[in-house]
Amino acid sequence: MQNVYTVGQVNSYIKNMFAQDFLLQELSVKGEVSNCKYHSSGHIYFTLKDEKGTISCVMFAGNRSGLAFRMAEGMQVVVRGSIDVYLRDGKYQMYAQSITPDGAGALYERFERLKQELLERGMFAPEYKKPIPRFARTVGVVTAPTGAAIRDIINIISRRNPYVQIILYPALVQGESAASSIVKGIAALERRKVDVIIVGRGGGSIEDLWAFNEEIVAQAVFDCNVPVISAVGHETDTTITDFAADLRAPTPSAAAELAVYDVRQLLGQLEGARASLYRQIQGRARLWEAKLKPLEARLKMNSPMGRIREKRTGLLGLEERLVGAMKSHLTGNRHRLAIYIEKLRGLSPLEKLNQGYSYVSDGEGKTVADIGRVSIGDSLWIFVKNGKLQASVTGKYPMQEALPKGVPGLAGTGQEPAWEMEAGEQP
Repeated sequence: MQNVYTVGQVNSYIKNMFAQDFLLQELSVKGEVSNCKYHSSGHIYFTLKDEKGTISCVMFAGNRSGLAFRMAEGMQVVVRGSIDVYLRDGKYQMYAQSITPDGAGALYERFERLKQELLERGMFAPEYKKPIPRFARTVGVVTAPTGAAIRDIINIISRRNPYVQIILYPALVQGESAASSIVKGIAALERRKVDVIIVGRGGGSIEDLWAFNEEIVAQAVFDCNVPVISAVGHETDTTITDFAADLRAPTPSAAAELAVYDVRQLLGQLEGARASLYRQIQGRARLWEAKLKPLEARLKMNSPMGRIREKRTGLLGLEERLVGAMKSHLTGNRHRLAIYIEKLRGLSPLEKLNQGYSYVSDGEGKTVADIGRVSIGDSLWIFVKNGKLQASVTGKYPMQEALPKGVPGLAGTGQEPAWEMEAGEQP
């Protein structure tokens, strides 16, 4: 009976035949990319085709480090790898180890050699990267004077900050003289002392972009004292200039955005800061106003002028009290003085004289108050209210219980004093 095999046995046999064919273990196949898919796992699935057939291909994520560009539909490439059978589906496919654009393999090898050489020389070291100024006033651009790159740069810079000056150095960006032209442009803009330089061009093939892979361009970018932004090709394009520059932009438009600060954003930030500062100042002012009000009241209470007014008011009260006390004191003294005057008037000899009394003194001017001090015949002075009289003593009569008869002024009153006559005197 004829042998019967399982599907798995057949696929394994075919896989073994592929494994024994050394030609299929390492070969290069060129063709057009079709149905290219970048999987989230990092693997790349695509189909390689020409006018006579197709072959399925896969590049695992571990081999993508050698892929220097992003594959796209219709791209002509050379795939180096091996062909094997996938047992589950019973299909053979090519397992890619490296992929290069068709016809550019030598350029890529040259690119990798120069990249490794400059890397070992430290030209790509991050410590040599200069920071891009945040607020650039002049932007130098080294690119072709015509083309989408310069138009995009001008439009974006003008929109983001119309006050920035753009200085264009019209350089060749493709061809044999392109590298030296780019180097001259970098040197010229450095002498103009611009704030930042954009070096780049639009997209193209590796041959079109090769001027930016020349060593002299990378050296000029590295030696430039002005920060340089590289903007060569599209996001998937990578050149030596990108590694040597201080900053790499995926496109010329992105380079313009990185080089120039958006003045509208700045104005918005300033307005926000102004409003915040105004609110803080108002809050502080209200806080200090609340703190100063009691201090103001205390200051008014304790101020020199307030103290002076307070003392002045007190002095006015004391003055009124003093004036009142003085008036009261003067009134009392005047009253007492009047009493004293009346008393003094009552005791005054002159008043007595005015009342009919008289004052008697001897010849020596001594007051005669005792009959014992005069003798008969002594001369006396009698003072009355309007003058004085001179008299002589003709008799002396001591005071008795009753006056002798005939004494004028006392007779018949019943109160006459008694007079005693001295011996030998006549009544």
